[in-house]
Amino acid sequence: MTIGKIRTILYKLAKFLGDVNAIRRGKVKQRIKNRVVGKFAAKRLFK
Repeated sequence: MTIGKIRTILYKLAKFLGDVNAIRRGKVKQRIKNRVVGKFAAKRLFK
């Protein structure tokens, strides 16, 4: 297993845990909004 694969797994795990945390705190709408805005910003910045 390479460092890149481990890093990918850790990032996906963090994303999943963030989703679970948003559900527990009742902030699902805010989480979805932030993810959409983040994806849009990343596409614009790193074309």
